[in-house]
Amino acid sequence: MPSYSRVIIIGNLVRDPEVRYTPSGTAVANMRVAVNHRVKRGGEVVEEVSFFDVVAFGRTAQASAEFLEKGSMVFVDGSLRERRWETQDGQRRSKIEIIADTMRFLSPRKNASTAESPPEEEEVIEEPE
Repeated sequence: MPSYSRVIIIGNLVRDPEVRYTPSGTAVANMRVAVNHRVKRGGEVVEEVSFFDVVAFGRTAQASAEFLEKGSMVFVDGSLRERRWETQDGQRRSKIEIIADTMRFLSPRKNASTAESPPEEEEVIEEPE
């Protein structure tokens, strides 16, 4: 039976996208996205942040560099991938990344005048005790 991995996040970039190119000329953008959520613990609502590494390829990567910057809000639909490598001193490392299949830029373009946006509806997740 085949395996399946799918993830959707909406969040804000914690730094500008980093774009590089493969030897064949394909653009690759690396981004880190912060996703805020509220958790109810013992009657108190606490704000938490989760951070996700996102990788985009091709035109999506190029557009990310052109239109996104630190703080930009993005919608990412993609799959999970584990990247493994070995350091120069022989230590094994791994990292889970979201490989973006679809990205939507939800903030105004860089240097565009910022319009007042409506307040977000917030979801509160109740944690089991």
